[in-house]
Amino acid sequence: MTFEKAIRLLRENGLKRTPSRESILRLFASDGRYLAASDVRDALAFEHPGMSLDTIYRNLSSFAGLEILEETELGGERKFRMHCDRDGHHHHFICMECGRIQELDLCPMDRVAELLPGFTIEDHKFEVYGRCPDCSS
Repeated sequence: MTFEKAIRLLRENGLKRTPSRESILRLFASDGRYLAASDVRDALAFEHPGMSLDTIYRNLSSFAGLEILEETELGGERKFRMHCDRDGHHHHFICMECGRIQELDLCPMDRVAELLPGFTIEDHKFEVYGRCPDCSS
């Protein structure tokens, strides 16, 4: 998702365009990795020295609720990234070290559905975790 689209979604959902929200969204728009609230605080510390983790968490949760950000849990910590705008169903590999994302053009749900005859699958989330080539070496 682009920064401009994220700002439009904020406006359409009645959230004000504030300098701190803009900075958070610009950070996510420029960085394709999953980031924790502490990563956001560290990245924006010079620009917004008084921004608290509470403010960051509230904004991240709001953005996730509006589907501006995607959320996952890595190592027991909530992490976020800009919502993927790519057309077509796909999943992601997520580096547990640096948060880098690699899109996967496959879905294991066809096989899972075969293993669950008579069940109705309504939704799913499939993520693969490991280390990218840069973090493996």
